[in-house]
Amino acid sequence: MTVLTRNDIIEKALSLGFADAGFTTAEPFGGQREYLRVHQDEYGWMERGAPGLLAGTDPRVFMAPAKTIIVLLEPYFREAFPPLLECHFGRCYLDDDRVTKDGLALRIRAFRNFLRDGGIDSRVPFLLPHRASALRAGMGTLGKNGLFYSGRAAGKSSWVLPLTFVVDHEFEPDSPSGGMGCPEWCRSACVAACPTKALRGDGTIDPRKCISFMTWHGKEITPKKLREPMGLYVYGCDRCQNVCPRNLPWLSRGRPANLRVEAKAADFDLRVLLHMDAAYFQGRVQPHMFYLSAGNLWKWKMNVARAMGNSLDDAYVPDLVRAFEENDDGRVRGMIAWSLGRIGGAGAKAALEKFLGGSEGDLRGEIEAALAENRGG
Repeated sequence: MTVLTRNDIIEKALSLGFADAGFTTAEPFGGQREYLRVHQDEYGWMERGAPGLLAGTDPRVFMAPAKTIIVLLEPYFREAFPPLLECHFGRCYLDDDRVTKDGLALRIRAFRNFLRDGGIDSRVPFLLPHRASALRAGMGTLGKNGLFYSGRAAGKSSWVLPLTFVVDHEFEPDSPSGGMGCPEWCRSACVAACPTKALRGDGTIDPRKCISFMTWHGKEITPKKLREPMGLYVYGCDRCQNVCPRNLPWLSRGRPANLRVEAKAADFDLRVLLHMDAAYFQGRVQPHMFYLSAGNLWKWKMNVARAMGNSLDDAYVPDLVRAFEENDDGRVRGMIAWSLGRIGGAGAKAALEKFLGGSEGDLRGEIEAALAENRGG
């Protein structure tokens, strides 16, 4: 059997629609491991499974005879998404197929089949440090927002997903790139644009303050001080990418509409999401935005209620009132009360006064605060 060459692999990757390919060794990522060890208060939640993030820094955990990591870049913003969806959801989730496996997953499978037919075994580990792999393969640099920026593909933007394939064949590695690629003249636009101060400005991030993280992680109602800063996002966030000058060339390009996403846009209308049941969530929403299960439907509804409140649109008041009456989760009800207070107006005030009568504890406190906020009612 003829062993595949680097050029064979690169040509196949490009023919499958991937934007770039690189190679690095299968040596452990010692720097990444040390960073995770020191920052266990931020990333320790990812150690609950097996393997966790710490173990995932060694490719041989996923494949004992690992010799090389092949890194492919997948641009996830090649087509235009409906603007209203972009207001509420991170772009990387709008055409995600990690559950449906009917898009990118098919091309990954085709690439692995190509490797297998060439005598090369592979693994595609989720917990391997993807950005660190791409940096070590010389494919780009970091941004102050902690994201990976391509050096060749997608207008040298951060709208790319590094995909790692651990293989049992040794290939000549590319020279590492690494380092911060932000221009000196940039005045840290991403850091300034992050309303929850999750970005440190040195390429690292506190996930506990990140809007993307907070939209799906946690078991309590969103703290009051973060509700307004989280804005209109229901799931995910692109703020630091939208303002980045390094992303402008890619953002400014004309692109065809993503018909798959347009076809499901109505499924993600905020009013529909606020009133959805578990069956609707599992059939229409979870396949694309999969970090939350049907058991955490309250989190989705709480996020939607917050986004409605931050829209300041009084057209949402009837739906918020209805949702308060049809939900018994105090976290959802508390956020609805906050949103009614933020929107304000006579209708919101009348509803809050009605709800106050049968409330107690934390919920009563939320309603009282909302009434105090609703000075325009």
